Amino acid sequence: MRIALYQPEIAGNVGAILRLGACLDTGIDVIEPTSFTWSEKALARSGMDYAHVVDVRRHADWDAFHAQVAGRIVLLTTRGGVRLDSAEFRADDVLLMGSEGSGVPDDVHARADVQVRIPLAAGMRSLNVAVAAGIALAEALRQTQGWPE
Repeated sequence: MRIALYQPEIAGNVGAILRLGACLDTGIDVIEPTSFTWSEKALARSGMDYAHVVDVRRHADWDAFHAQVAGRIVLLTTRGGVRLDSAEFRADDVLLMGSEGSGVPDDVHARADVQVRIPLAAGMRSLNVAVAAGIALAEALRQTQGWPE
């Protein structure tokens, strides 16, 4: 199981997701470009001392990322798809999170193997990307018995 971040815009969110990955033994893929300068100092500030523990793979662009994916790409999206509580996850899934401001473009949306949405209360637009990643990862790890010992 891995989490992939499509062109993230906010270093603090990336840091929080790096911490999530470190604590739950889940690798992180970062699909560039990012909207911030990638620096150990910026990420360490939000990822605290966890950022150096997680397996982070940076990819120059979507094609470079897509070429190396072994499992299914499970896109977390606000644009429909299967409800999280009805989705069936696999241990080799990659949970793809879109950029904070624009999600993913239509061609990336179409290339995902599964599109999953987290049900929200009426009138609510979306969750913070790090919160959504945590919720989705928790459900995926529960289903696949992937929680760390």
